[in-house]
Amino acid sequence: MKPTNYSLSGSKSQAIPLLSKIGSLLFIFGILLLLDAHFKNYLLKEKLETILAFVFMLSGSVLFTFRKDMDVKFSSVYSKQTNWTQKIGLFVSLIGLTPILLSLMKIELKFGFILIPWCMLFMALGIVVYTYGSYKGHVAGIKNNYNTFNSLTARGIFGWFAGVIFTVFYIQLYWYSDSLEALVRLFDPISFLLQGKSADQWFVYGTIYTFLIFFLGIKFMVKYRHNRYQFWRTVVVIFSQLVFAYFLPQIMEGLNFNSATVNGEYLGYYNGNPVKTWPLDESAFTPGHLEAYAQKAYQPVGMAYLSWSIIMFLVITPFVTFLVGKRWYCSWFCGCGGLAETAGDSFRQLSDKSVTAWKIERWVIHSVMVFVFVMTAGVLYTYFSGKEFALVFPSFNKTIIFSILMGISLLGILGLIYAYRINGKKNNVLIAAIVIFAFIMIMLVIAYFSGSKHAFMLKSSSIKNAYGFFIGSAFSGVIGVGFYPILGNRVWCRFGCPMAGYMGLFQRFVSKFRITTNGAQCISCGNCSTYCEQGIDVRAYAQKGEDIKRASCVGCGICSAVCPRGVLKLENGPIDLKSMMK
Repeated sequence: MKPTNYSLSGSKSQAIPLLSKIGSLLFIFGILLLLDAHFKNYLLKEKLETILAFVFMLSGSVLFTFRKDMDVKFSSVYSKQTNWTQKIGLFVSLIGLTPILLSLMKIELKFGFILIPWCMLFMALGIVVYTYGSYKGHVAGIKNNYNTFNSLTARGIFGWFAGVIFTVFYIQLYWYSDSLEALVRLFDPISFLLQGKSADQWFVYGTIYTFLIFFLGIKFMVKYRHNRYQFWRTVVVIFSQLVFAYFLPQIMEGLNFNSATVNGEYLGYYNGNPVKTWPLDESAFTPGHLEAYAQKAYQPVGMAYLSWSIIMFLVITPFVTFLVGKRWYCSWFCGCGGLAETAGDSFRQLSDKSVTAWKIERWVIHSVMVFVFVMTAGVLYTYFSGKEFALVFPSFNKTIIFSILMGISLLGILGLIYAYRINGKKNNVLIAAIVIFAFIMIMLVIAYFSGSKHAFMLKSSSIKNAYGFFIGSAFSGVIGVGFYPILGNRVWCRFGCPMAGYMGLFQRFVSKFRITTNGAQCISCGNCSTYCEQGIDVRAYAQKGEDIKRASCVGCGICSAVCPRGVLKLENGPIDLKSMMK
């Protein structure tokens, strides 16, 4: 049986243009430069090589997404349509933002204890005024007017400029934090108030991150006020970021639960956010975290967090995903998704809907999942080689951890075989995953019976450092957020997040969640496909009257919210147990 083609535009439009091919080559060259920088074989000076790597990747992304009909002018229809209330809101926000911009330019500002509250107040007030000007007097409903005519949100000049600014900021944040010293000192008053010590770059980033989710979340709720699902989803997103991701870790830091030390020696850090667990928190089960969890002075909190991390990964995540799909995490509780849905809402239409992007997505996100599993397995195996680890009642050693890793690998293979069988057609991604898991098991057996401390013939620290550099920093941070104005607001969630990939397997094959369609009512307006941040051609499914059950769907519900005919509904349906057992 010939596979269904879910692209409406046909095979000709799927042919990759010359500029896209050049963009791909530039992006790959940037990755190679980044590899060279990480392994310290510098062809150029360290800082210059890292910056050039992201310049090539950003330029490659611009060329890959460039189309002849793009409006690259500074002016746009959108700028002519803004009213005076919106302009006042933008001006007030700019007043509040100015001290932060000056600090980014290494200009130290005095009286931070007075200045930073006023900065926050003016930016918040500006957002509120702009929101009022945007939606006052308008009937509740779809409000994406002029998005595709705005230079900032349609990959125009301002969009490219914003992409450069965001990218530079993230490069500074992750690798050159010394250059942010003036900005960090500006946030000292808030840091002393919340955690009793000076701020660092991560406190500053977390504060800005939470501020944007909170106030742009309010804007989002006003925009989609006609949709109850969007309203309550955003309330939970704001609550999760404010309480779980921001204040709870600060409280735990103040209680010394996040900085385990013995005789002044720092042992490690465990994440205070109870929603962020492995595999998204890739270091959840690394030695530093384990040592911190186990400290007697931090009981019962330490063991509670460790137990919660294990239960969350093995039990809660699969079970809840089975019930309602991955939306409960990706669109309700996750901080990355929270920023994408609020601050990134205006960029959701930039996601690539092509078949090529879908193929890249499947290979890349599953490769990251394998990477994080290999990294964690290697670190744990090395840590437990020749060492006993008492965990309240049980005592872990090399043999027990070997058995656990082999068991998880075997379960992974069985699950993939099951997925392959019910898929109904040849799936190269699943075949590759089965082969990789089998290879991991072979390498673990060789390491165990040969007495080696390294599971994959490489130092576990090297694998961990590589993951942190390429995935934790370059992908999730610089590309995942810095490239919002070029590639859309869910680049990380769609192509890189291991948690999204892990839940996606359950959603695709064993979850009750699906988006149901009523093809008879579809007028082919294309709103659903245009505003799908995950690049799914929703309209193609709707026209065929087929339910949408894609691994990548985060259940944000925007496709349903922007549909003028009520064609799409987020629902939980029955599972055909007979087909599952075949």
